[in-house]
Amino acid sequence: MTSAFTPHPEMLRIHDLHAFYGESHILHGIDLKVARGECVTLLGRNGSGRSTTLKSVLGLVGKRTGSIMVNGREVISEPTHRMARYGIGYVPEERAIFASLSTEENLMLPPQVASGAISVDEIYAMFPNLYERRTSPGSKLSGGEQQMLAMARVLRTGAKLLLLDEITEGLAPVIVKKLGEIIVELKSRGFTIVLVEQNFRFAAPLADRHYVLEHGEIIATINADELPGKMDWLHQTLGV
Repeated sequence: MTSAFTPHPEMLRIHDLHAFYGESHILHGIDLKVARGECVTLLGRNGSGRSTTLKSVLGLVGKRTGSIMVNGREVISEPTHRMARYGIGYVPEERAIFASLSTEENLMLPPQVASGAISVDEIYAMFPNLYERRTSPGSKLSGGEQQMLAMARVLRTGAKLLLLDEITEGLAPVIVKKLGEIIVELKSRGFTIVLVEQNFRFAAPLADRHYVLEHGEIIATINADELPGKMDWLHQTLGV
């Protein structure tokens, strides 16, 4: 199947995004942009609106207003099921691995919807643990293996914009280190990554830019080269 991609320097641009769950007004005018091949993080305390920002891109909230441009195309009125065709891959915090399916069956489950997908052989080279566990049911995988599988499954679809929600939560340091190496490799291949992350030590060296959220608003944008001078403020703001 051909890709819905057209080359555009900005992979994602969000402008004046408001999002609602029922009567609750969660996001209050989010503005951010992510260039092709960049990694940005959304930082903030729990409840600041980071995960809701990712879900809003996908249409997984009750109501949205504003603008969400993917590859130069306005998608805010598009249904959720169409987002994969625009090259968006989402790794939710809960991973959504099917317990009764084997690792390989989980991996092969979503269709390839865009050209340039990473092949199964490449995925197994990137995630050797998954190759070793390819016949194991999802219920037998460790948390780290499930997280790797959730990422690998998205890469096989042809997604080029990856929305990753708290991928290191509860994982052993050796797995966290591996996930960091994979993000560096994906960036080098031209993937665009938006990372919601509580583990700032993990996120800091990976990101070109950090957006700091509080109460559904972006209160600061920090470029990688500005980070050393902002560390004290960030620790205070994030409570880390």
